[in-house]
Amino acid sequence: MIRHTPARVAASLSERLAAVRQRSIALIAPLEPEDLVLQGMADASPPKWHLGHTTWFFETFVLAPHRAGWQAMPEPWPTLFNSYYEAAGPRHPRPQRGLLSRPTIGEVLHWRERVDAELQQWLHDDSPADEVLDLIELGLQHEQQHQELLLMDLLDGFHRNPMAPAYSLEAPDAPLTEEQQHWLAIDAGLVTIGHDARQNAFHFDNESPQQRCWLEPYAIAAGLVSNATMEAFIDDGGYRTASLWMAEGWAIAQEQGWQAPRYWRPDGLEFTLKGQQPRQAQAPVRHLSWFEADALARWLEARLPSEAEWEWAARSHGEGHQWFGSLWQWTTSAYAPYRGFRPAAGAVGEYNGKFMSSQMVLRGSSFLTPADHERLSYRNFFGPHCRWQPAGLRLARDL
Repeated sequence: MIRHTPARVAASLSERLAAVRQRSIALIAPLEPEDLVLQGMADASPPKWHLGHTTWFFETFVLAPHRAGWQAMPEPWPTLFNSYYEAAGPRHPRPQRGLLSRPTIGEVLHWRERVDAELQQWLHDDSPADEVLDLIELGLQHEQQHQELLLMDLLDGFHRNPMAPAYSLEAPDAPLTEEQQHWLAIDAGLVTIGHDARQNAFHFDNESPQQRCWLEPYAIAAGLVSNATMEAFIDDGGYRTASLWMAEGWAIAQEQGWQAPRYWRPDGLEFTLKGQQPRQAQAPVRHLSWFEADALARWLEARLPSEAEWEWAARSHGEGHQWFGSLWQWTTSAYAPYRGFRPAAGAVGEYNGKFMSSQMVLRGSSFLTPADHERLSYRNFFGPHCRWQPAGLRLARDL
C-alpha cells in the first residue's frame, strides 16, 4: 500500500486522474465512428470497449463498494465491460466485443464523465481511506495499460484493411538502434530484483516481494536488434531452418505461414500506426513472437536474457541503452510468481496471479507505453506465440 497524505490526494491524485482519463479520450480523436467498434481478432478489443472497460473498473472496484449512494450502471453494462474477473460477475464473450454497436460511443463517454465527476468530487471534498486511494491509483495504472492496448489493437485491425488506413501521421515511433552494437559486461554476483517495499511508489503485485538471485557472469547488448539484422536472418533462411526454432514455435510458424515479422510488407515496407511506411534498416525489429526472438538470437549465436539479468543490467547501467521507450523486450523467463507472492484479496486479486502459466516475461516498455508507467521492476507478459504487441529483443551471452 502507498502511504498517502492529504496534500498528495488533493494535488497529485486528482490531477493524475484528470490527465490519464483525458489521454484515453485524446487517443480516439483521430478515429472515425466506424473505427470505434473495430476488432480485428479475438485477442484484440475495439476502442469503445477499452473506454468502457476502464470506466467499469473504477465503478466496480472503487465507487460501487466504497461510495455510499453511488448508482452503478444496470445490466447488461457490467457484463459487456467485464474482462476476466470471475468474482465480478458474467462476461460478454471476448471474441464478440466488436459486435457491440450499442451502447453508443456517446453513452459510453457520458458514463465516463459521470464516473470521473464523482471520483473528483470525492477526492476534493472528502478524505477517502487509503484503501480507496490505492484502488484509484490501481485504476489509473490499469487505464494506462489499456491505452497501449488500444493502439496495439487498432494497428492489428487497420493492417487487415486493404485500404491500409493510418491512425495518425503524428503517431509515436520507436527510436533507431545503434548501427554497431556493443556489449555491457556484468560480473557474477548475488543481486536483488523486484519492487523495493521501502519506496513509497506504486507497483503491481507481480513485482513483489523482492527476490535475491545469483547471476553468473554475462554480457548484454547495449541496444536492440535491428531490422537490418532481421533481414539478414530472413535472407539466410531463418524462417526455413527448423534447427533454430523451438518445436512448438516451428509448428506454429509453419501452420500460420510466418515468413517475416508480423507487419512487414513486400518491397521494403512496414505497416505502422502512420500507415504503410518504408522500413528503416536501423529501427529495432518489432512485433516478434517469443519464438521468433529466440530463433533470431540463436542464429546470432547468442540468447535472450533472463528477466533478472535484464533488470540488474538496467539498474547497473542507468540511462540510455533503450531500456525504456523503444520496445518491450522478450526474456527467457517464464511468467511465474516471485517467492512469497500474495495476490490481493477479492476480485482485484485476479489482476495478475491467475495468468501465471504459459506466458513469457517481457521487460522495459515500448514507444506506446505512457512514460510515467514504466519502471525497472515492471513485468509484462504475453504468450510466446503473440506478435501484435510492440516487442523486440536484446541479446545476451555467457561470459
